[in-house]
Amino acid sequence: MDLKKILPFFSYLFHPLFISVYAALFYFFVTKAFFYPYEIFLILFQIAILTVFLPISMYFLLKSLGLARSTIMLHEKKERRLPLAFQAMFYLVLIQHSFSTAVVPELYYFFLGALISTLITLLLIVFHFKASIHMIGITGMTLFIVGISLHYGIPFVSLIAFFIISIGLVASSRLYMQAHSMRELLVGIIVGAIPQIGLWYFWL
Repeated sequence: MDLKKILPFFSYLFHPLFISVYAALFYFFVTKAFFYPYEIFLILFQIAILTVFLPISMYFLLKSLGLARSTIMLHEKKERRLPLAFQAMFYLVLIQHSFSTAVVPELYYFFLGALISTLITLLLIVFHFKASIHMIGITGMTLFIVGISLHYGIPFVSLIAFFIISIGLVASSRLYMQAHSMRELLVGIIVGAIPQIGLWYFWL
């Protein structure tokens, strides 16, 4: 099997749009005993609407207006500004209206970290630097899994190892697709990691 032929698959599997849903599904897989099924459904529904369906709708709206000409991967720096701004707004809505630090503190701080990473990414674009959003997403999720493992004392060794390997595969995929330089990938990892690790102080 030629690994280079399947590398692009990892860019789509771990597209930033899906990371929030993956993280929430993992969280409720671990904590499902503490919630009623309807509570889990409502939170997952809100996350899917605000982090998947609305961003996709906004992308097609921007494309119809001629403000986005590339694919949904958003290769161009200038095309990332509005989608990232909308994404930050959607994260803010989730944090303020869908989550509570008393009910789901782990998810609250995960999405707060995602909001901070998004704002940093926007700031970098102002300075004409394109950090890898793919690396921000998968790095943030990996550290969320590590945090949950530490918080609940459950050794998700195999899962964490899988996601560490996946970080490498996604990075290789972005390089193979010529979407990013090594520097942009490394900055993406840093931007995704620092907010999540910093917020561990509040919930670990």
